[in-house]
Amino acid sequence: MSNAAPTYQSGQSSVLANGGETPPDVRGAGLHFLSQLATEVSKGTVDLPCFPDVVIRVRQTLDDPETTAEQAVTVVGAEPRLAAKLLQTANSAAFNTTGKPLVDLRSAIIRLGHQLVQSAAMAYAVQQIKQEKSLRSITTLLTDLWKECIAVASISHEVARRTKISPDEAFLTGLMHGIGRLYIMVRAVGRSTEFGADASFIDLVAGWHAQIGKAVLENWGFAEEICEAVGDQGEYERRRRHDADLTDILIVSTVLAEAMKNPPPRVIPMDGISGFTAIGLNPADCAAILAHAECQLTSLHDALGC
Repeated sequence: MSNAAPTYQSGQSSVLANGGETPPDVRGAGLHFLSQLATEVSKGTVDLPCFPDVVIRVRQTLDDPETTAEQAVTVVGAEPRLAAKLLQTANSAAFNTTGKPLVDLRSAIIRLGHQLVQSAAMAYAVQQIKQEKSLRSITTLLTDLWKECIAVASISHEVARRTKISPDEAFLTGLMHGIGRLYIMVRAVGRSTEFGADASFIDLVAGWHAQIGKAVLENWGFAEEICEAVGDQGEYERRRRHDADLTDILIVSTVLAEAMKNPPPRVIPMDGISGFTAIGLNPADCAAILAHAECQLTSLHDALGC
């Protein structure tokens, strides 16, 4: 047995062929299935049924520095349901701090900004996936995952305010951190008799989803910092840097989101997680961040759909 786990290349990075944490004796349908997914995304093939192509076009348009507001309106307006979602989001309590309602798409895009427009577009995509008849068997699982992603996004936004990182970029990263699990979940539909209820498969997903998610985002053309953060979200003991980065924010936010599932007073497992030190957070800071995030969750659920 070799010392290093084989990998599949994905752009400038790689996807671990055994998830890095899987016991060496784990074999079978689940491992074979995840290996196939890793191979596909590493070669540039992202097959996510029912995912609207317009979401990728919106991201590509907004990432172009020469894109005008009118061009963004044209791309978004090509899908009326997405346009309606953006207007709903821009007018929601979570994102409309002025209380002044907007009726036109251009103003909604300007109010939200590019990162939050992409977040709203992703929310629209998840809604479309959840409404697909062939995926009804995982609707509850998708809803639970999306709620978790919104919680991580809310916490990421608040944590980023204590760093030099854009809060809106952190919000988008938090929202996308579960894309690997969503991808695996959707692709596994109809194969539950093979491995869906098997505990070893659930463990495998925990070890694989971050790198698969990173590869999916790379193929969709997301910013390198976002891809790296999603791929390294489980690297709790990563080497300390001079300034906290997006990966530190995401790691801390996923830990805090897990803690938020428990009633206060909460014990935050900060030991051994370098992100807390990099950002300079103490238990009191964490409690304040969670309190703020909890206050935002209801309005975010309304805005982004749960």
